[in-house]
Amino acid sequence: MDWTAAFFANSALLGVGLAMDAFSVSLANGLRDPGMGRRRMALIAGTFAFFQFLMPVAGWLCVRTVASAFAAFQKAVPWIALGLLGCIGGKMLYEGSTHRESAAEEAETLGGGTLLMQGVATSIDALSVGFTIERYGWPQALTASAIIAVVTFAICVGGLLIGRRFGTKLSDKASILGGAILVLIGVEIFIKNMY
Repeated sequence: MDWTAAFFANSALLGVGLAMDAFSVSLANGLRDPGMGRRRMALIAGTFAFFQFLMPVAGWLCVRTVASAFAAFQKAVPWIALGLLGCIGGKMLYEGSTHRESAAEEAETLGGGTLLMQGVATSIDALSVGFTIERYGWPQALTASAIIAVVTFAICVGGLLIGRRFGTKLSDKASILGGAILVLIGVEIFIKNMY
């Protein structure tokens, strides 16, 4: 594979496609915490970007080494994404419908564990990108994954900014809306990968 403009354009477009789930979750996170600072936004977007980098590389390695084991795992991807996002979104729906938390309490509910679960859930389908970049050499696979990560970071920051802006206006229903978005993303990933 040559280092052509098409290689870079295809990697960026692949990043846009893969980042849509992470964008939606970022939007939900921004809705939930309208007072989110820049450092927190960078941490959230960076987490999604890291997993969007890691998963294609892991998929590429799997294809190159243990393709049969990866194919068996691929069947579990929609169930894992549905379970993770369903749990997180269901919790947000429950909290939003039972009582109104303060902004400080809301920010605390998106802890490190929840953020990691979101990162895995929104990027697990990127493992299959390893099949599409299988013909790349090691440097090109890393470069394509890095481009995907940069695109994901930018898109997630946009989602957080949009969510944060509207979260202020929708603060009383932000947790319910954010939870519903996460559950719908989980269902969408499940349906897309099952059918």
